[in-house]
Amino acid sequence: MAVMSVTEVQSFLAEHFPQIEPMRMRVEQVENGSVTVRMPIGEQHLRPGGTVSGMTQMALCDNTMYALTLAQLGPVALAVTTSLNINFLRKPSATRDMIAKARVLKRGKRLLVGEVSLYSEGEGEPVAHSTMTYSIPPGRS
Repeated sequence: MAVMSVTEVQSFLAEHFPQIEPMRMRVEQVENGSVTVRMPIGEQHLRPGGTVSGMTQMALCDNTMYALTLAQLGPVALAVTTSLNINFLRKPSATRDMIAKARVLKRGKRLLVGEVSLYSEGEGEPVAHSTMTYSIPPGRS
């Protein structure tokens, strides 16, 4: 069950992690065991060849997984990424928003494991897929 709403997660991120504001990521949906985040793509996100950089896609995955962790645990600033694996599947659109959909795979006492699929808005096939693990601070499981 989600313990934080879209507004609560977005407010927490804005207050505690203002460095992500330039990426303009916005939490759009929080459900039981899943979140959806949108990020507008601009020139600053592109690499030579006109594709969204891997760095941008990894940052979106990591921040989406953190939003999922917050939604599951509540406002816990000290949850941290312990692993991130990403597969780039196809070239994302340079002119459409990226949509990240994350879901919990396993929640334990000390670790939360999840996956994030990235899409170019309006496309049915993912452009990237990531699996991630977050460490849960003691006393927050």
